[in-house]
Amino acid sequence: MNDINIGLEGVVVGRTAISRVDGSRGRLGYRGHDITELMGRPFVQVAWLLLFGDLPSPRQEQQLAHFLLAHRHLNEHEQALLAALPLAIHPMLVLQSMVPVLDLSLKADLTPPVGGDDALHGLIIAARLPSLVAAWFNRQADKPWPLRCNSLDPNRAFLKSLSGREPNTLAVDVFSKTQILQMEHSYNAGTFAGRVALSTRAPIQSSIAASIGTLSGSLHGGADQAALEFAAAVGEPTAAENAVQKVLLEGGRIMGMGHREYSTVDPRATLLKPLARSLCAGDTDSQRLLQTLEAVEAASIKALQGRQKNLRANVEFYKGAVFHALGLPSHYFTAVFAMARVYGYVAHAIEFRPQARLIRPRAEYCAVEDSLGDDRARLGKL
Repeated sequence: MNDINIGLEGVVVGRTAISRVDGSRGRLGYRGHDITELMGRPFVQVAWLLLFGDLPSPRQEQQLAHFLLAHRHLNEHEQALLAALPLAIHPMLVLQSMVPVLDLSLKADLTPPVGGDDALHGLIIAARLPSLVAAWFNRQADKPWPLRCNSLDPNRAFLKSLSGREPNTLAVDVFSKTQILQMEHSYNAGTFAGRVALSTRAPIQSSIAASIGTLSGSLHGGADQAALEFAAAVGEPTAAENAVQKVLLEGGRIMGMGHREYSTVDPRATLLKPLARSLCAGDTDSQRLLQTLEAVEAASIKALQGRQKNLRANVEFYKGAVFHALGLPSHYFTAVFAMARVYGYVAHAIEFRPQARLIRPRAEYCAVEDSLGDDRARLGKL
């Protein structure tokens, strides 16, 4: 059993032209464009590039913005389904439940260069996710929902739908850049889960639901919630070193530190950290939380270097500070992540569907006692 690569580290399972993760040099690009350059572009431009391979013409960009607006708002049936869900449900489970039953009828024209119905249906889902998240946020807060916003900028519309107030320019800019940073990341666990679903000829809504379910795990998208909650529990920057040492001595891990794909640094974290600083400036609570995160990162680097590990913060680590400053509770962080990553899921559906082959790996059979491994002694005592 020891020679089986259970996590598939380093195993090549396909080819993609959507994004390139250069882990040895700490670089990320979408469709040949470095992520640093893309952060200076409008969100809808980057979405088109990611989906269809080229930057859009002004007409195409405008058409996509209008398409997303036309499909943004929840209909009466979708509102009734949301209203029937128990209030305690985690936002990620709400998304996973609602995506397969969304109304995918067309309300505006769009001619995708490739992808056909997968592109259209995927974009309808992408348009609706922010409304689902905002509606659930307001319902849990016992505030009016859904709040409608007709801005052509989907990120401005989302922030306004959380409070009913017009967001300031800095908040929209930082939020849009954060969402661009997490749109796509090659064959991550969520994307691969979606590809497995697509390989069975499942519809794209089933694939996206599978991806969202995978994203919710604390070792994947859920690390953003865990990282911020740890910093909040630490409380102050001066308490970070002792808190980190305690976790490591107990065999735990500091969530948001390190990334399997990057042997140097996650470039998204490098870009996100100054954005978090700019947004948190002027708010005492947000600043203290950010400073605690920075202290946790420094303490983790110091402690892990002593164990001959070179781990740095990944994109999940400082993203929580941005979302906290925007007024989002930590259990909503991963759902907001899904609002961006869905464009990557759709791009992979468009790329993979024409060449899809049923993904069916083999397992090596072993006797029951061998499969239990170190658990045999524990089970013998029960």
